Amino acid sequence: MGEKLDRNQLIWLSAMGLLIFFGLWTLAAWVELAPRKFLPLPWEVVERGLGLVTKPFSGQTLQGHLGASIERYLRGFVLAALIGVPLGLLMGWYRLLDHIVTPLFDSLRFIAPIAWVPFAALWFGTGIGGPTMIIFAGAFPPCLINAYRGARFVEKKYIEAAQVYGASGPRVVYEVLLPASLPSIIAGLRIGAGAGWQSLIGAELIAANTGIGLMMVRGQGALDTSIVMVGMIAVGVFGLIVDVALRGVESWVNRKQGR
Repeated sequence: MGEKLDRNQLIWLSAMGLLIFFGLWTLAAWVELAPRKFLPLPWEVVERGLGLVTKPFSGQTLQGHLGASIERYLRGFVLAALIGVPLGLLMGWYRLLDHIVTPLFDSLRFIAPIAWVPFAALWFGTGIGGPTMIIFAGAFPPCLINAYRGARFVEKKYIEAAQVYGASGPRVVYEVLLPASLPSIIAGLRIGAGAGWQSLIGAELIAANTGIGLMMVRGQGALDTSIVMVGMIAVGVFGLIVDVALRGVESWVNRKQGR
C-alpha cells in the first residue's frame, strides 16, 4: 500500500482532478467535438444555471424543482429507514421472522426501482404516493440488509451477558444489537440514500409534474443541453452533500466505539 496522504495533499489532488475534468470538457466544446448546442462550454452551463435561479422553467425555478425533488426523496428515504432498520434487526434476532420475511424480500429486492414506475403511476399518480413508493423501493433493501447483517454478526458474548442480567428479546435488540450494529446500519443508510436519490430522479424522468428529473426531460425536449447539465450538476451536488453528512455520522460512531 502507498503512503497515507495528508489533508492538504488530498485537497490538491481533488482540485487537480476537477481542473482536468473541466479542462477536457472545455477543450471538447471549444473544438466542437459535438455541436455547441449539445455540448456547451462550462461557463455557459453556469450562466444558464444562474438564470434558472430567478427565471422559472417548466413552471418552477431551479430551487423550486430541487426542493420538490428533495421533499419527495426525504419521504421515501425516511420511510425506508424507519421500516428497514428495525425489521432487519428483528430478523437478525428472531429466526422465525427471518424465515417468514426472507423469501418474499429476496424475490422483490432484485426488481429495479424503475420497474415499479408503471405501478406507482397507476396506483398513486404523480402526486406524493408514486415517487415515495419508488424511492422506498430503492432505499429499503440496503437499509434492511445491513441492519440484518449487523445484528447477525454481533459477538455472542455480548448477547449472553445481557441475557445473564435478565434482558428479554426486545431489550436485547434495543440495548445490544442496535448499538453494536450501528456502523453496519449507517453503511446501509449511505447505500440506501444514494439508491433512493437515483430512484427518484429516474421516476421523475418518466412520471412527475415538478422536480429536477422533469426539468431535465423538458430541457431535452427544448433541445437545451445546458438545462439538462444544470439538472445533472444539481443532482450530483445534493447527492454528495447527503453522502458527506452520512460519512460524518459514520466516522463519529466509529470514534465513539473506538474503531
